[in-house]
Amino acid sequence: MLYYLFEYLDANTSLPGAGVFRYITFRSGLAIVLSLLLSTIWGKHIIKVLQRKQIGETVRDLGLQGENLKAGTPTMGGIIILFSILIPVLLFAKLTNIYIIMLIITTIWMGFIGFLDDYIKVFKKNKEGLRGKFKVLGQIGLGVIVGAMLYWHPDITIKEKARNINPATIEVYGEQAQRLPVFQEASRSNKTTIPFLKNNEFDYNSIITWVSPGLEKYGWLVFIPIVIFIITAVSNGANLTDGLDGLATGTSAIIGVALAVLAYVSGSVIFADYLNIMYIPNSGELVVFAAAFIGACIGFLWYNSFPAQVFMGDTGSLALGAIIAVFAMAIRKELLIPILCGVFLIENLSVVMQVSYFKYTKKKFGEGRRIFLMSPLHHHYQKKGFHESKIVTRFWIVGIILAVVAIITLKIR
Repeated sequence: MLYYLFEYLDANTSLPGAGVFRYITFRSGLAIVLSLLLSTIWGKHIIKVLQRKQIGETVRDLGLQGENLKAGTPTMGGIIILFSILIPVLLFAKLTNIYIIMLIITTIWMGFIGFLDDYIKVFKKNKEGLRGKFKVLGQIGLGVIVGAMLYWHPDITIKEKARNINPATIEVYGEQAQRLPVFQEASRSNKTTIPFLKNNEFDYNSIITWVSPGLEKYGWLVFIPIVIFIITAVSNGANLTDGLDGLATGTSAIIGVALAVLAYVSGSVIFADYLNIMYIPNSGELVVFAAAFIGACIGFLWYNSFPAQVFMGDTGSLALGAIIAVFAMAIRKELLIPILCGVFLIENLSVVMQVSYFKYTKKKFGEGRRIFLMSPLHHHYQKKGFHESKIVTRFWIVGIILAVVAIITLKIR
């Protein structure tokens, strides 16, 4: 909203500094500062309200170190994160930008699903929360909306590098034309980036045209289920990771920094040309959203770090995972998710492996056996006697390494 106010002031008045709101970097700086302030200052008051309302966490006895100390800790703190993201975005981002609209929908949609789950757990005293099938239906619904927007919306386009420079450009700029960033016209496309490969673009339509060349118009039958799968997997991964104080929050902030870098270079003609990647018009605006996301996570970490004064609950974890998934797909970097979200992935896999192996051995030997002492993976290390803070810090370090690797894939091919 402030963006449009200062745009008007810049165009119609001589107010000094009004034009600075045109710069993404300036608005991103404001977004991260405001989100930090909201999540730390306003978050303190929200925690007090949650304590007064006795909205506390019910902890099951799993025999984990320090587990009983967490009983009664306020939950549903994800509300702090969501508002600390949305308010700066509404103030500083271009609200007509399709990518911003898509991320706002994602934040509200999955935040509401998570809120329902926490509400049932806390107020209805049902430890199971929202039934799994309804969570999945919510994730599928978001996947259909996001997939349809990415596939059909006319403002979601890419520009690929031109193989040959227009002769008119050479005539005007001479030898300098060889150094100018030259891209083709913007076009709707289902191409994405494949990491580590030189010719690193993959078109989802090729999956269905492989069956028959005339089936291009049915590419959505492949694309939308892929979007649903990615959103569901990352959202659930973030939810499973939210089991230790600060683990999901810190990991999400690290991922947010990497996504901000990827969005900035993808939305810049200069960097897209230098890195030889597809240029995605208008995607640079996502840096403002990423800045608010990072600030909200770090601010929440002030209260969520060990020993946690508040838990985000599903209100926060489901939304954070969905935001990361949709953001990555918006900048055509979803194939980097196994690297970038490696911590979420291994947490997911540890549960799948544990459950599958237990069922297999029970069927074969009559007694279920386990791969890990406990799943998700962070609980395995708790069972081994590692302190919670050490586990969280080491997972963060792994997350930083993976984020760096994800960024340098732009040059390593």
